[in-house]
Amino acid sequence: MQSMSGSVATISAKDLRAVVSRLFAAAGLASADADLVADGLVEAELEGIASHGVMLVDMYLERIRQGSISVTGAPTIVSDREAAIVIDAAHTLGHVSAARSIEIAIARARSQGAGIVAVRHGFHFGTARRYAVTAADQGCIGIVACNTRPLMPAPGGAERVVGNNPLAIAIPVDGPIPLVLDMATSEAAMGKIRMAEKAGQAIPDNWAVDADGAPTTDPTRAIAGMLLPASGPKGFGLALLIDLLCGLLSGGAFGRGVQPLYGDLSTPYDCSHLFIAIDVAHFGDLSQFRSRAAAAADAIRAGRRTPGVDRLFTPGEPEWQRRQDSGETVRLSEPVAAMLVRCCNEWDVPHDVLSAA
Repeated sequence: MQSMSGSVATISAKDLRAVVSRLFAAAGLASADADLVADGLVEAELEGIASHGVMLVDMYLERIRQGSISVTGAPTIVSDREAAIVIDAAHTLGHVSAARSIEIAIARARSQGAGIVAVRHGFHFGTARRYAVTAADQGCIGIVACNTRPLMPAPGGAERVVGNNPLAIAIPVDGPIPLVLDMATSEAAMGKIRMAEKAGQAIPDNWAVDADGAPTTDPTRAIAGMLLPASGPKGFGLALLIDLLCGLLSGGAFGRGVQPLYGDLSTPYDCSHLFIAIDVAHFGDLSQFRSRAAAAADAIRAGRRTPGVDRLFTPGEPEWQRRQDSGETVRLSEPVAAMLVRCCNEWDVPHDVLSAA
C-alpha cells in the first residue's frame, strides 16, 4: 500500500524491494543478484541514507543499457595467497561484488585470523557500513573502504585531486545496536548534494565550493565545483591514503583513473574496493569482546549531556534507530517516485504500488 502526503510518497519496504528487484531482473541481472541490489538500496532508505538508496536506480539501469555495467560477467579471484586475495569485479554491480568479497574475507579470517580482499574494476556498492556490519555480525571486525573519482582539492589547492573516499569500521557487540563508523572523507557526500539538487533545495555553505573555489549553497554549482574535505588537511590525508590502499593493493584504478559516476555512462566507473575481516576469536574470547564493546557503548549513551540534548548516540546508532522508527516503510520524494515510475515504464515492469506517485 502507498499514500501520498504533499510531495512525499510512502511505500512499504517489501513492495519497494519487489519493484526495484524486478527492474534489475528486466535489465538482465540474475534473480538473486537483482534481489541483492534491491535489498541494499532499500536498506539505505530505511536507515535514512537516501543518497545511497533508490535515487540511484535510473543511473544504474542506464549504465547497464549503455554497457558500462556488466550483467553477464562475474567477480573472479585473480590472486589468492591465503589471507590476501585480489578480485576482478568485471564491472558488475558493486552490491554483487561487495557481498562476495566480504564473504571471502570473513571465510579467510576464520582460518587465517584476517582476510584482506582488494577489488579492481569495481562499481558503486551503496553504503560501506552494510558490508562492515556483515563481518561484525559474524564475529569479525569489518573494515571497508572504496575510492571514487577526484572530488576534493588538496589543502590550498584549486583542482580536484582525490575522491571523498568512504571508510567503514564495525566491531562485534552485544545487543541489537551495531557499533559502526561509516563516513565519507568529505564534509558531505556527493549523493546528498545530488538529492538536494533533485529536490530543489539549498545545501549548507561548508559542504562544497564552486568551480572558482567560492563557497556555495547551490547544489548544481557544487556538483560542478569541488567538495570540501572533512576537518581540512586531516580529511584530505585520510582520503588520499584510502585511495592508494584501494587502488594499489588491487592493481586497479585510483586518482584520476576512477571515472565520474554520473559522467559518460557508457564508460566503466572503474573504482577499487578494500574489504578486511579480522576474526576476534584469534585474539581472545569473542563473548568477552562483545560484552566489553557493549559496556563502552553503554557508557557513552549514559554520559552527561549538554543542555537541550535529549540523547547521546554511538557511531551507527542513528541509522539503526531510523530503521527501527521506519515501520519498514520508505518515504520517497516526488522526483524519486516519479523516476521509478518512468523506469518501470521503460523496462516494462509492473508498478501498481507506485501508481499514486
